[in-house]
Amino acid sequence: MEPEGKKILFLCTGNSARSQMAEGWMKFLGPKDWQIQSAGIFPSYVHPLAIRAMEEVGVDISGQVSKSTDQFLDQQFDYLITLCDHAAATCPNFPGSGKRIAWSFEDPAAAIGTLEERLAVFRKVRDEMKARIEEFLKTELS
Repeated sequence: MEPEGKKILFLCTGNSARSQMAEGWMKFLGPKDWQIQSAGIFPSYVHPLAIRAMEEVGVDISGQVSKSTDQFLDQQFDYLITLCDHAAATCPNFPGSGKRIAWSFEDPAAAIGTLEERLAVFRKVRDEMKARIEEFLKTELS
């Protein structure tokens, strides 16, 4: 019997932009049997510019919802990946021996300026995140 795919939880403060994009990228780029989730310390909503930036590269995250870390506290994950310094510092403890990884990305939701200037920050984070996830997958799948 084949082992089950990996379980990954991406964590961020609001679960509105970075963790949503990471969840979308990992589902898009990773093995289909992996279980990918994202959550936030203070969940809110999926940011419309995150949806738009991902849509531009063919990744649909419009059906994803913002979730609280609380709903995952009784689950075990192979990887807990924090995407901001705040989540890395305040992430709750999860059961099991899952590996914790801390990646730090700029918060695109905090970007100011015109719509185009703000969208540029979302695109930059989206592209940096894709590169980081591709590198993770190369290591994990080799």
